[in-house]
Amino acid sequence: MDHLAIETDGLVKLFGRNRAVDGVDLAIASGGVHSVLGPNGAGKTTVIRMLATLLVPDGGTARVLGHDVVDEAAEVRSRVALTGQFASLDEDLTGAENLVLLARLYGYSRRAARERASELLSAFDLDDAAAKQVKAYSGGMRRRIDIAGSIVVRPDLMFLDEPTTGLDPRSRNQVWEIVRALVGAGTTILLTTQYLEEADQLADRISVIDHGRVIAEGTSGQLKASVGAGSVKVRVADPSDRDEVARLLAESLDASPVLESDASAMTIRVDDPSAVAGALHRVGEHGLVVSEYALGQPSLDEVFLALTGKPPADRTDPTDRADQEVPA
Repeated sequence: MDHLAIETDGLVKLFGRNRAVDGVDLAIASGGVHSVLGPNGAGKTTVIRMLATLLVPDGGTARVLGHDVVDEAAEVRSRVALTGQFASLDEDLTGAENLVLLARLYGYSRRAARERASELLSAFDLDDAAAKQVKAYSGGMRRRIDIAGSIVVRPDLMFLDEPTTGLDPRSRNQVWEIVRALVGAGTTILLTTQYLEEADQLADRISVIDHGRVIAEGTSGQLKASVGAGSVKVRVADPSDRDEVARLLAESLDASPVLESDASAMTIRVDDPSAVAGALHRVGEHGLVVSEYALGQPSLDEVFLALTGKPPADRTDPTDRADQEVPA
């Protein structure tokens, strides 16, 4: 679709002296998944809260589904849903009771509320847990019931704020399938995440945000291509040879290999893939054996490293605390 689901111009949010959001510009089309990627404290959650009308911007403008988030906040709220980082349902109620309660609040009749709750429990594979209190749910079940509660009435736009934080791989995959199903049913998703693989798997476009600013935007492929380099992964036959192989490859490719936790493996960024064959030939001339090698496109991890100077897991930011607080 041609119209925009979200449009921001110079969006700013201050918490004391911290500029948690520092002039964010976004233009997000309707349909599909747009991911806002960044480390803790980058400003992702604060952007979501302003777009969802939970925080008032201190500068700039934002429109959601054609409505100004300040002047037309009620219209925005009627068409969006927000699933935050933590389950927001009543943990003393059962899964079914929570969904029935939400449906009744939305105006469903008692019978229709029970039917809608049953539909959602089945769709999210929670039938067996329908009569259990939410506080007894696993982390993955909590995320699923929370998302189910957000779509009792299907929203035109859904904000998913780090929905898989702390989940095991199986539960994370289940949430990913739910996101794909929502998009298939016509809901636009704005997903914030610090997991690069999550953005790579789900997002049609990605905005990288750091220190409250958008520092890059594009498809996963475009962001990877912007790094201007590929990589070669090498495994040596004898782990004791790895340091010498790394030295020879560093000299030949003019790059510093990254030694992996696997004692036989390393990764080297390369600007000229055609130079790899000659570098490996030189290794062989020194009597060293490479058992495997593979050329590949840069990962999103490498893109993030190139853009920010540090991998996401190592980043800290003074806005981290501000990003988690909502002023009274």
